[in-house]
Amino acid sequence: MKYTEEHEWLRAEDDVYVVGITEHATTQLGDLVFVELPEVGDTVVKDDEIVVIESVKAASDILAPIDGEITEVNTALVDDPSLANSDAVGAGWFFKIRPSDPAQLDAMMDEAAYNAMIG
Repeated sequence: MKYTEEHEWLRAEDDVYVVGITEHATTQLGDLVFVELPEVGDTVVKDDEIVVIESVKAASDILAPIDGEITEVNTALVDDPSLANSDAVGAGWFFKIRPSDPAQLDAMMDEAAYNAMIG
């Protein structure tokens, strides 16, 4: 699993990456109450704002962690945003992306580096 400084995680699954936000992020945000996901087929560029989330504490944008095409979104998360709180790295995933430049993943953190960053 790879991690970004923006508290996103990416897990390889065949030729795509499943993306969500970390448990640390959901703890900081509090209970999520709204999630707006990108459209399947969207082509995104790293750092594009592609997901809108609202919690009891704040509204925030989730940035595309890499360049690529959105291949699937978690519609269950739209119906029940609390999935991100209860199972951040499982049922609470946001979208799947097929990378157009897999080398971008090389610059991301592993779990040990991410844990060191959040202290």
